[in-house]
Amino acid sequence: MSNLRLINETTTTGTVSTLDITDVFSADFDIYKIVINDLDVTANPYIYLKFINSSGSVIASGYDRAALLMYSWTTFGESRATNTDKIILGWANGSDTAENIGVVAYVFNPFSSSSYSFAMSQASGFDAGNGNGNTKSIGVLKNTASMTGFQCCLNTGSIEQLTVKTYGLRVDS
Repeated sequence: MSNLRLINETTTTGTVSTLDITDVFSADFDIYKIVINDLDVTANPYIYLKFINSSGSVIASGYDRAALLMYSWTTFGESRATNTDKIILGWANGSDTAENIGVVAYVFNPFSSSSYSFAMSQASGFDAGNGNGNTKSIGVLKNTASMTGFQCCLNTGSIEQLTVKTYGLRVDS
């Protein structure tokens, strides 16, 4: 029996600037797996995660993050920020069709009101003109409020298509 439980699958095919995934984090799990694919965007953006609290408000500050940006066409880079407004998940190329990015992220303790919410992700994107753009990232929301969902957003452009699957990871004792 699998320890992964599909909690939610959300797909959008209309143009949106953000996508909110609500009511997925609960006391049932401490660890969640988020899989993002079929992303089609209007620019060459980074895709980000912001947490949503139990009141339904998107948390727009208090994040620390670090990412390793691994592009096949140039030197690797790093992106680090403290007390920022979101966590990097990956990079996408808007000039290609959907399926140009795949993200697997893990979120730890989002529902707990006594600990910080952490996230880590790996992503791979493709640019037909340049090649692969891969990202490994970590982040933390330094807020001990209970989080019940998350938002996917971009730093530029719009989301034209996106599929997000959220799983709970059960740990047997």
